[in-house]
Amino acid sequence: MKKSKIELEFNLKNPSLNVVWIAVGTPAGMAEWFADNVVAETNTVYSFLWDGYEQKANVIALKPFNYIRLQWEEDKGTDAFFEMRLSINELTNDMVLHITDFTPEGEEEDAILVWNKQIEVMMRKNGL
Repeated sequence: MKKSKIELEFNLKNPSLNVVWIAVGTPAGMAEWFADNVVAETNTVYSFLWDGYEQKANVIALKPFNYIRLQWEEDKGTDAFFEMRLSINELTNDMVLHITDFTPEGEEEDAILVWNKQIEVMMRKNGL
C-alpha cells in the first residue's frame, strides 16, 4: 500500500520544554493523549493500545527534548514513520511541534483531522 507523507506544525506559546517533551517523547505522556495506553516493552519497542487493539512501533531515532521517530512494525522495510519534533520559532520565541506522518494515499485529510484533534487533546491536558 502506497503512503503519502504529511507534515503539520503546531505553535505552543510559552510552554515548558520538559512538559511538552514528556507529553510527546515518553510512553506515559503519549498514553495521556495519543492512545488509550502506551507501554515501553523495551527501550526501542512501544506497544500502543486503542479499544483492545494493539499496535507496536519501533523507536528508530530519538534525541531527548528534540524529537522522537517511530515506525509501526507493519511499515518495517519501508520509508514510512511518524515523528514528533520540537523547535523554537526564532521570531516569536514560541515552541513549535512538528508532526511528520505517512498515511495511506487518499486518507491524508482524515489523518490531518486525527492529528489536529489529538494535538488539541494533548495541549488541553498539559495546559498548553
